[in-house]
Order: sequence, then structure tokens, then C-alpha cells
Amino acid sequence: MRLLAALLGAILILVTASPADAAPSGRAVRLAQTVGVDITVPAAVNLGSGLTGGTLTRQLGTVEVRDSRGQVNPNAWVATVSATVFVTGGGGPQRTIGNDRVSYWSGPATRSTGGGTLVPGQPTSAQAVTLDVVREAFRKTAGNGNNAVAWAPTIRIAIPAGIVGGTYQGSITHSVA
Repeated sequence: MRLLAALLGAILILVTASPADAAPSGRAVRLAQTVGVDITVPAAVNLGSGLTGGTLTRQLGTVEVRDSRGQVNPNAWVATVSATVFVTGGGGPQRTIGNDRVSYWSGPATRSTGGGTLVPGQPTSAQAVTLDVVREAFRKTAGNGNNAVAWAPTIRIAIPAGIVGGTYQGSITHSVA
């Protein structure tokens, strides 16, 4: 299994003026691996800012799975996604955005090579899922030979009313097995 976490830095929740983007920051972390299957995610994403009680929607950037196991048959795989809570300062009830308020949809493949059947987890916003549990992001269900697929998922955060303004940080983790 290969895991990469993308730190989603600088979600700035404003309680007054209109949203403004902050500078990107963060890092990618490699946690575990399976030989021949790799996943890459954006190293850092700035989701910008939003107002309390509002919704913030942004694309995460390109996520890509590369399977170089060759003629292993079948060489199916499943990419999953989950999120932590987003917090500012020391956290607490008015300084936390729960991961049940973070929605994700993979969208269709933006690029693919090799054979096999590639299936997006959530092709459109109508199929968006919350990231309070591990969710399927994309999968390869059939075929063999080297392959790759990329997609550009969208993140939607429902910002609670009454939270403290600040820079909220959390992680969205993609893995493949």
C-alpha cells in the first residue's frame, strides 16, 4: 500500500470582508508502500478563504496513480481518500471544522494510459461524499499491463457558523493498494 498525505494549508475563515487567497504552504509525506504501485498528490494546496456559515469549494489539484507491475494479472487497485479535522490555534469546539463537513468528488479521469477498466469514485458533484470515513476515490477493476490514471478532485468545505476566524489546517490523505 502506498500513502501520501497532502497538507491543506491556509484555509482562512473570515468573519467580515469577502474571501481572499493566502499563500500556499505544506508538504507531502510518504507513509508506506507496495512495490510497483505509486500515488502522487499535490504537495500543498491553499483552499483560499471563506466566510463562517458559508461554503468553500476548490479543486485539490492532480492526483495520479501509476501501476508498473506489468503483466501481473489482475493488477487491479483501489485508491482511497480520507481527511482529518481542520483546526486553528489549539482547536476546540469553536476552532475546529469536522471532517464530516469536508466533501470530496473525484470527477472523471483527466488522463490515462495503459489498459484496464478505470472507475471514478464520484464522477460528479452529485455523488460527493464526506471524508469522515475512508472513501474510494478511484479504482482499476480489470486488465493487466502498466497503467496510469490522473484525476483532479474537488473539495467542498461547509464552514460552520460561529467558529473563530483564523487559518485552519488539516490533511487529506490518498492511498492506493
